[in-house]
Amino acid sequence: MIIYGINPVLEALKVGRVTAVWMAQGANPRLQQAADLARQKGIAVRTRDGQALDRLAEGGVQQGVVAELRDTGPLSVEDLVRGAQQRPGGAPLIVVLDGIEDPHNVGAILRTSDAAGVDGVIRQSRRAAPLGGVVAKASAGAVAHVKVADVVNIARAVEELKEAGVWTIGLAGDADKRYDEIDFTLPSALVLGAEGDGLRRLVRDRCDWLVSIPMRGQVESLNVSVAAGVVLFEAVRQRTRV
Repeated sequence: MIIYGINPVLEALKVGRVTAVWMAQGANPRLQQAADLARQKGIAVRTRDGQALDRLAEGGVQQGVVAELRDTGPLSVEDLVRGAQQRPGGAPLIVVLDGIEDPHNVGAILRTSDAAGVDGVIRQSRRAAPLGGVVAKASAGAVAHVKVADVVNIARAVEELKEAGVWTIGLAGDADKRYDEIDFTLPSALVLGAEGDGLRRLVRDRCDWLVSIPMRGQVESLNVSVAAGVVLFEAVRQRTRV
């Protein structure tokens, strides 16, 4: 996978996922920081001009640096739940993406998920934004940190979570129950649908709870990445209080 931009590349270098780095010449201190870190990890830094970097980044805003990431290998729903149970606290907090295809939204959700300490994100491999440069840039590098499980069927993944003892909470604008009425100290998975369409019926029907965020203005709903942040940090608030 190719990523670009200073923050995404620095974060990927920190966790040891970078296999190659291409960089522009210059004295930019943050570029130099990335170059020094790459060399510390034994990764060769190849110098390229702006046009070559643009080609590598497929026209993305590369800020003078492009990198290739090592594949972490496939993860399953079970892997995410088991990993969560092994950490202190042990109550999983997972995000499920149902048909969210906008890479900027996916990147923003990954960034928020990392900030909230989410144990992993589940997405459908067939209906999801590629985890490439745009997502990495929008996530400010969080794509290198957050565990992502690709599944064939989101409705089935929700069932797997329930079988593993994880409560599934679908976010729906027409739900009567408020998001802050849920006990997020329990093992929880927040299920998010695509903007406009929302949760698909089969996914919606399988959620344990449907919740909404009260809206007081004239706009009917929040951007899905903003809504994810609102609910996830309610979970953080509850878990910090315990």
